[in-house]
Amino acid sequence: MSEPVAGPVRTAVNPVVRGFAPDPSVIRVGDWYYLATSSFEWFPTIPLYRSRGLADWEPAGAVDTAAPGRSLLGVPDSGGIWAPALSHANGVFWVVYSIVRSLGTRHFDLETYLCTASDVGGPWSEPVRVPGHGFDPSLLHHDGRHYLLNLQNDSRVGGRRFDGIVLTELEVPFADGVPGRVRAVGPTRLLLQRDELVEGPKITVHDGWFYLLLAQGGTGVEHGVLVARSRSLTGPYEVDDVPLLTSRDDPAVPLQKAGHGELVQTPSGEWYLTHLASRPLQTMAGPRNTLGRETAVQRVVWTDGWPRLAQDGWHPVSEVEVPAVTATATAVGQADDQRRGGLDVAPGWPWSTLREPPGDWVEKLPTSPDEPARVRVRGRQSAESLWQQSLLAQRLTEHHAEVEVTVGAEPTTFTQSAGLMLWYDTTSYYQLHVTWTEPEGEPQAGQQWAGGEGRRVLVLTHGHPDGARILATVDLPGGPVRLRARIDGATARLSSASGDGPWTQVGPDVDFSELSDDFGPRLRFTGAMVGISAVDLVDGTFTADFSAWSLRPRV
Repeated sequence: MSEPVAGPVRTAVNPVVRGFAPDPSVIRVGDWYYLATSSFEWFPTIPLYRSRGLADWEPAGAVDTAAPGRSLLGVPDSGGIWAPALSHANGVFWVVYSIVRSLGTRHFDLETYLCTASDVGGPWSEPVRVPGHGFDPSLLHHDGRHYLLNLQNDSRVGGRRFDGIVLTELEVPFADGVPGRVRAVGPTRLLLQRDELVEGPKITVHDGWFYLLLAQGGTGVEHGVLVARSRSLTGPYEVDDVPLLTSRDDPAVPLQKAGHGELVQTPSGEWYLTHLASRPLQTMAGPRNTLGRETAVQRVVWTDGWPRLAQDGWHPVSEVEVPAVTATATAVGQADDQRRGGLDVAPGWPWSTLREPPGDWVEKLPTSPDEPARVRVRGRQSAESLWQQSLLAQRLTEHHAEVEVTVGAEPTTFTQSAGLMLWYDTTSYYQLHVTWTEPEGEPQAGQQWAGGEGRRVLVLTHGHPDGARILATVDLPGGPVRLRARIDGATARLSSASGDGPWTQVGPDVDFSELSDDFGPRLRFTGAMVGISAVDLVDGTFTADFSAWSLRPRV
């Protein structure tokens, strides 16, 4: 085993950022560590966190300018912003990232952008296009020069989509603190090419070596961190004989899918690795990771010129000793943090929206000091739209949780609905909505009953890759209705109550494990969310009022 951490220590419990927080990029500036994670199709774009001691992280804003025109409308599920990389040079915070607009194709149809800020809390510059060759970009600032690393994508028919790691020197002019047009300087150089899938390149300069950290083996259970090194920036690079980090060889390791890492050094000279990992649920269909990929930290030591996990081997551990600091941040994803994330802070963090920032479709309603916060949501497109959904959602951070909200809605047509949403993407969700349907005994027959006879009902809809289906339809009396979901690992139970009446289950227990990266035929990269939504497919004027929101872990 390695030498103990010098000085006072405390224990960091992994994941240190819980719930959907993949592809962490970490830097230290002075006494603060800063972290950026992928946001994909969600706003705010590129959430940022900070910590003084690596154990506890608090929100530090977001790169809210990252999407050109503040829009990701139309990007596919799990498209959008992938793997942002933070850096700091010349007193400026830099973040470089790709926006992926196609999935399951050979092209990816992506753009790479750069944003900068003098303070991590912003304001961030408008995005500037960077000449990139693929996704997973990062920047190395070395000897006063700027270098872009990214994966090379050979999009030709017969080409390899993951065709090595390349390096390009960039010229980045600044005017009034804002980057101008970025251009390549000199040729793009191939640093490393392997038969296996490698991506997510990050370079750390240490003791006269350039260490190239790579995400290895894809984003699933084969994921890992591989290291290569060279005395020269442009190579050749020698690849380590063993992975720095992986859990691929032992499904009993609590932190699975461990990979996509970056090194950071403490003020006292200790080294740590941030990386993504998942906490799987064991189901009849195999492991499923409803919380998505989360951020963890491991201690690293240097042995014979290579970085190694301090605990020996390459498996991540759930508890890690880190230097103790006198001031700590508020842990992200813990119970008290979730309780603070009520409608009183909506639509701000920890609330998120799909493919665009909150707009005039969400309104905070005035309340007296003794009343719960209320939000009015104006319905727009359906749960299966890649465009303008009226959905406010929060990350689920624990496997056992309870979410509750009160909904006031009076729909007059089947095209209007509002209520509670358990969400992964447009093909995987459970929607418990107040809506309208025909009088008892009448078939579905379009709009002829609208505005006249009909029933106010609660409908539980199951979104599925093979097509949505109705799990339950329940008649409702007038007035607000309380909605609840109890999530217990791979199962969720949805219920409703009118006024102060008792809770009644709506439909069967549902398979919550479908809301995971591991379900369905397509690549999926985010995590389960819970929230409130409204739909109006005719003219976008129907509104619903939401109050008494709570999301809390269940012990």
